[in-house]
Amino acid sequence: MSQAPEARPSPPSVYHERQRLELCAVHALNNVLQQQLFSQEAADEICKRLAPDSRLNPHRSLLGTGNYDVNVIMAALQGLGLAAVWWDRRRPLSQLALPQVLGLILNLPSPVSLGLLALPLRRRHWVALRQVDGIYYNLDSKLRAPEALGGEDGVRAFLTAALAQGLCEVLLVVTKEVEETGCWLHTS
Repeated sequence: MSQAPEARPSPPSVYHERQRLELCAVHALNNVLQQQLFSQEAADEICKRLAPDSRLNPHRSLLGTGNYDVNVIMAALQGLGLAAVWWDRRRPLSQLALPQVLGLILNLPSPVSLGLLALPLRRRHWVALRQVDGIYYNLDSKLRAPEALGGEDGVRAFLTAALAQGLCEVLLVVTKEVEETGCWLHTS
């Protein structure tokens, strides 16, 4: 008599946009929010609001392919009633109150290549981290699929490695209330 196969829980549905043009900021926003709320057109509109009288907008690529700066990310989150709090890398990560944080957006150095030829240049790349059903995921739009990091220890290890590379910036995506009360930080 054969036994029925053991039922496995289905993996959670994790929203993950893949890289297109230089739209990593748009992808990071949508990935951290776990739905498509922003587009290139929406980001361009934010750029126009941030620099209405500018012929060459300082908040995006001159070529119109994206490459949005932190001001666009912050304005996009503010429009949803959220906030981006800059994480001071001098603080120990043990002070980060992860349960109070909706997600994280990192700005990392990214190598530039032409096909298989690596160039001695570095660009900046926006990456989202988010917890879904108790598991933190690396939602980098350059990945084929979300990368499970595990629980709080896993995401702290990922952040430690990213910050150790230098030139990494971390933004905490939080509600306005969490930003105002500062409860994203363990002070004891």
